[in-house]
Amino acid sequence: MTDSLGSTDAWAGALRAHGRRVTKQRLAVLAAVERHPHSPAEGILAAAREELPDLTAQSVYVVLGDLTELQMLRRFEPPHSPALYETRVGDNHHHAVCVSCGRVEDVECAVGHAPCLTPHWEAGSKPMTIQIADVLYQGVCEECQRNQKLPTRN
Repeated sequence: MTDSLGSTDAWAGALRAHGRRVTKQRLAVLAAVERHPHSPAEGILAAAREELPDLTAQSVYVVLGDLTELQMLRRFEPPHSPALYETRVGDNHHHAVCVSCGRVEDVECAVGHAPCLTPHWEAGSKPMTIQIADVLYQGVCEECQRNQKLPTRN
């Protein structure tokens, strides 16, 4: 079902640990997201249909929602883009998005420990314990810079 039996076994174990049945639909969606990180639901549907041609869009949306709620998948929403999904969860990494072509790259935690950023609380506010910082870098990738003959910046 997935590229390797090890991945299938790991996903099956994680599903069981969360009290979910191991179904071919769930495994197909997980495998599709793992093979195509940073994909929208439509892309995941197309990839999962390579394994399960009769898979419905509704099934994929239900599975994506459920697995995101279980934190087996991460959902993030770049500006001007549909929600994107990935299997990399629990490490508080960030994303860089090319504003020209839309390519998305993972960015490791920039500084220090998760959540990477320390908020400044204004006097009179009610501070909270921060668990996750979600940073989105926006720029132009090297390929788009070359194609558009834009100056590179660091």
